[in-house]
Amino acid sequence: MVSIDGLTGIWDTLLGAQPDPPPLLVLLTGVGALVVVSAGRPWRVARNAVTIAHEGGHALAALLTGRRLHGIRLHSDTSGLTLSAGRPTGPGMVITLLAGYLAPPLVGLAGAGILGGNRITLLLWIAVALLLAMLVLIRNVFGVLSLLVTGGLVLAVSWYAAPQVQAAFAYTGVWFLLLGGIRPVVELQRLRASGRMPASDADQLAGITPFPAFFWVTMFALVNLVVLGFGAALLAGPALTGYGLTG
Repeated sequence: MVSIDGLTGIWDTLLGAQPDPPPLLVLLTGVGALVVVSAGRPWRVARNAVTIAHEGGHALAALLTGRRLHGIRLHSDTSGLTLSAGRPTGPGMVITLLAGYLAPPLVGLAGAGILGGNRITLLLWIAVALLLAMLVLIRNVFGVLSLLVTGGLVLAVSWYAAPQVQAAFAYTGVWFLLLGGIRPVVELQRLRASGRMPASDADQLAGITPFPAFFWVTMFALVNLVVLGFGAALLAGPALTGYGLTG
């Protein structure tokens, strides 16, 4: 059994602020995340995290707009599918379709805000809680395994790793979500242009709004770039100040 003192210690660890990470760590994790997003094979593996955030965005938007959520499927090729029922047109459907490509950098921005208060352990535990909540919505074996492996890794780092390792892991993850929101939009337009993705989120939005699919692809890109800018300022601003590179 866990004693009251033990529970208090866990609670204090969860809500307490950790020491400021070295500025070099913040910058190097950003560079590392950029390398992963830019590379071929590492991106294909790490893209699963972006897909989880993408489909989680669809699911959350569906629930918030009153649609009936039937489940989520995650596939080994890093694609995914979120099924919901409700009106096929209208604001609820538009918001649900919009949420996918916007979710990864927005999640990253929220993470950057938490890291700005040095709540590194709290961020990791929130990530575990969100993955567990999403797990009950998964409807295929690969999706279950993907979430269990991802959640288990985050939990292990939060529970066993030293503070500096936790910081490096958390900052890398947040940088990756911020930066990783851009490449899928580029890939989306490339696939659309070659005719290999005729039923994309952008095309579905074009079918229920007056705006063409390219308008929505452009909007995804612009919003994600703006969110990346804000998130990068939250993460790298204090580090650059520490090196005397900002005013």
